[in-house]
Amino acid sequence: MSPQQKIITVFGGIVGLLLVASIVGWLLSRRGADGGGATVRNLNARVRAWWGMVAVLAACFAIGPAATLVVFAFISFFALREFITLTPTRAGDHLPLVAAFYLLIPLQYWLIHDQWYGLFAIFIPVYAFLALPVLAVFGGDTTDFLERSTKIQWGVMIAIYCISHAPALMILHPDAPAGTGQLLLLYLMLVVQISDVLQYVFGKLFGRRKLAPLVSPSKTVEGLVGGGLAAVGIGTALWWMTPFTPLQAAGMSAVIVLAGACGGLALSAVKRSLGAKDWGRMIEGHGGMMDRMDSVVFAAPVFFHFTRYWFPA
Repeated sequence: MSPQQKIITVFGGIVGLLLVASIVGWLLSRRGADGGGATVRNLNARVRAWWGMVAVLAACFAIGPAATLVVFAFISFFALREFITLTPTRAGDHLPLVAAFYLLIPLQYWLIHDQWYGLFAIFIPVYAFLALPVLAVFGGDTTDFLERSTKIQWGVMIAIYCISHAPALMILHPDAPAGTGQLLLLYLMLVVQISDVLQYVFGKLFGRRKLAPLVSPSKTVEGLVGGGLAAVGIGTALWWMTPFTPLQAAGMSAVIVLAGACGGLALSAVKRSLGAKDWGRMIEGHGGMMDRMDSVVFAAPVFFHFTRYWFPA
């Protein structure tokens, strides 16, 4: 199959799964007078949100890579906005925040569009990292300067730099047939999100031992192991949409699952430190944009560089 045919096949499978999930959710909601309980209502809300997200991603793939970059740029924008909203700032932070939202986001995604890997890889960790506190200096406010600057740098790293590695998969093999990079992006997003869903399901069904009770009370060891192994199995079965062999796909999907789990825990710890349960309320059933992307934040750059190192064009 050509890359385009593989993309159509995968999206067909996703639509089929969502149809099954929608029917199951409807049947479960009919079983109780209260709509099946809070868990069922949350499940149905998540499924409805997934329909919208899959539709947006499918439209982006149909239009082309530029549309995908624009959508991910907006994802970075909303994720950074949620992070800054929960993170106390002062008037002296105005200049670095303006630069983060209206300079760093478009520049980072333009570098991907221009396929300028050398600068894309170091632009934020080097130049933005140094420039942001310098801009804050001109605000004339030294109160908690180190803490404030670190928070902005951390927000820029996770919301812009890390998330941008997902669509950057489209530039890994510029000479490959059209759609190859989109398949890698789709593979990453599928394994990450399937892992999140299955860890939630396994945790609800079999969870006994809390993984990190003070950080994320809902995450369990059984959920991580059972859901993670199931996600690796699915990732292995999807080897045909990647440049990997089945064994390599198993290893790469395991990397995605582990990195995603670490990202979810780390950003849950950040939320707890800020006294928040969710990053926001943007996506029904999922919380905020960062709640949906917390696993991608860690998994995307790790998967990108593993793929670039082991599978060069």
